Amino acid sequence: IDLSGREVKRDGELVDLTPTEFDLLAFLVRQPNRVFTRLQLLKEVQGYTTPALVRNIDNHIMNLRRKIEPDPSAPRIIKTVYGVGYKLVFDGEVR
Repeated sequence: IDLSGREVKRDGELVDLTPTEFDLLAFLVRQPNRVFTRLQLLKEVQGYTTPALVRNIDNHIMNLRRKIEPDPSAPRIIKTVYGVGYKLVFDGEVR
């Protein structure tokens, strides 16, 4: 992950992320292994605090998993913490 260049590579190939997907991933990468609620992520990434919009985060997480996880049906990078939210488990390179 190249934060300043806003690029993500998987297996050496650039991954095409939307601006919101990149911002969400960058936020999680900066604080690995920390659990965030959907509302916290919505506020940090999109600036919204409306609980009715928290499912937007689920959609962005689902799209990110499709793009960066080896097996999106069994995620190893972006984990769901049931009843709470999400956390990122990451051992890759961040620049």
